[in-house]
Amino acid sequence: MKSLPLFHQVAGEPVIVLGEGEAAEAKRRLVERAGGVVVGDDDREARLAFVALDAPELATVRLKARGVLVNVTDRPDLCDFTVPSVLDRDPVLVAVSTAGSSAGLAKQLRLRLEALLPADLGGLAEALHAGRDALRARWPAAADRRRALDAALGQGGALDPLAEGGAERARAWLSDPTAPAAGGTVTVILTSDDPDDLTLRQARLLGTADCILFEPGVPAAILDRARADAVRLPLPHEGPVGTGLVVELRRN
Repeated sequence: MKSLPLFHQVAGEPVIVLGEGEAAEAKRRLVERAGGVVVGDDDREARLAFVALDAPELATVRLKARGVLVNVTDRPDLCDFTVPSVLDRDPVLVAVSTAGSSAGLAKQLRLRLEALLPADLGGLAEALHAGRDALRARWPAAADRRRALDAALGQGGALDPLAEGGAERARAWLSDPTAPAAGGTVTVILTSDDPDDLTLRQARLLGTADCILFEPGVPAAILDRARADAVRLPLPHEGPVGTGLVVELRRN
């Protein structure tokens, strides 16, 4: 590892963006999305700069001489820092970086992760933050608290982060940590035999289900998107299917 991954707080802070065109506009949007204030290179309070110029060398040297950390578009050799591909589940942020080697690879990895992480994942983080006092009261010892959280946040646990409805599950678990993990049955209607046509929600459900009930003709390529240890049972099915999340795969 040649880089140290960091999250830099820029909300309300000046950030220099130099250049015109699509690349510079993308950096301006990135700064503003994080709450930063876009300024020119004459701002002496700025600590970060994005340079998107055809000939960036002179501006880069000038900014670095002032102690500003610089990112130069398409010039990793001039960069003090690189910009990762960011998956935003505020306040959860997942950053994928290739240290400037391939922005396309970072993007595709981020898109794969988009399919796995539920849209409401941030709610789980906020609920756990709000429940810190309750956690400390129930498990005063830090080691006990860590073990309880590890068990709850693990695969199939009460707070499995790959399952939807994290905020509600967190509040229930904080009031009663002995409660079983959320379960229920969800029906997924397939519109294609191609697993790449699964929606993000369908892919997440398959990836977190404890049991898959499937109609005849559902292709193995779709079933392979489920957890390797998930129980698979053909429809129609009578009898118990165990506890946890059950996904019914039905063809359109």
